[in-house]
Amino acid sequence: MEQPSLMPTKCFVRDLVDGQEVDAIFVVRSRNRRQKRNGEHFLKLQLGDATGSVEGVVWDDVDDMDPICQGGAIVRVLGRFCIDERYGGGITVRRMRAAVKGEYELADLAEAPPIPYAQMADDLNSLIETIQRPHLRELLDRLIDSAYHEAPAAKYYHQAYRHGLLEHCLSVAQGVSALAAPFPKIDRDLAVTGALLHDIGKVETYSWSTGAIELTDRGKLAGEIPLGYYRVRREIERIEGFPAADADGLLHIILSHHGKLEHGSPVVPCTREATLVHFIDNLGGNLGSFDRIEKALAEGTRWSDFDRGLATAAYFAAREQAA
Repeated sequence: MEQPSLMPTKCFVRDLVDGQEVDAIFVVRSRNRRQKRNGEHFLKLQLGDATGSVEGVVWDDVDDMDPICQGGAIVRVLGRFCIDERYGGGITVRRMRAAVKGEYELADLAEAPPIPYAQMADDLNSLIETIQRPHLRELLDRLIDSAYHEAPAAKYYHQAYRHGLLEHCLSVAQGVSALAAPFPKIDRDLAVTGALLHDIGKVETYSWSTGAIELTDRGKLAGEIPLGYYRVRREIERIEGFPAADADGLLHIILSHHGKLEHGSPVVPCTREATLVHFIDNLGGNLGSFDRIEKALAEGTRWSDFDRGLATAAYFAAREQAA
């Protein structure tokens, strides 16, 4: 039976080309056992590294490989990468085993924000210091904890990695802060606080291990918006004298930030602050998708395949290198 060589050549997702034989190390980001029409089982995987993710399919020896490829497992894969006109690129996996120490470096497998974590943490603290109302600062101090700093922002489409929630919420809050200046009727303190907390339900929605992001039972049963609403409301009720108007305005931002009922918000934005947070949140998610797509493209590639997150293909113009 075909066996991998002693050491794999370092091969990243972004470098895969049609027809390439693959012998590489990946982290299993998701795994689904499915059934064909004839009753036989197969495995559908999301395999990833620091440059992106690729679909992997196991047709043979399913029962032997199934225990190896649990979410978060680091595996060595032998197979063939092909691009299908309809379904895009994927690896047909012939062999797979758990990777062993010395075959890989964790830094090659884990996606990370483009901005160093320490800088984001400092920027967050600086932004919070600009909020004038003490009860809003106290609420942020209570809610922004280590789990907030560590959590991913999504399972796949944008900032789907450690510190992703911090990166996303901080960028939304910075955008809200900047755009509040030319619109003096916007309550900046409330809008920035809402931007920092709009996705806090994701702290309970996702579990993260190595590079695999999974929905928790609570995330599946309740969803991130209700979880965020109750998390913030509980803390508000513990702060003596928290103004009712600020509580209502802040909770409305959290409930409405998806913008439409069909997108999962139980209400649509009805205030200036909620409207601003929604649009900057949507913009941040879309631009995060561009970052995810570009990172996975081979050098010199300008167009991506169709992307569900953007509902289109993405184009990246050539840029001159700085002197």
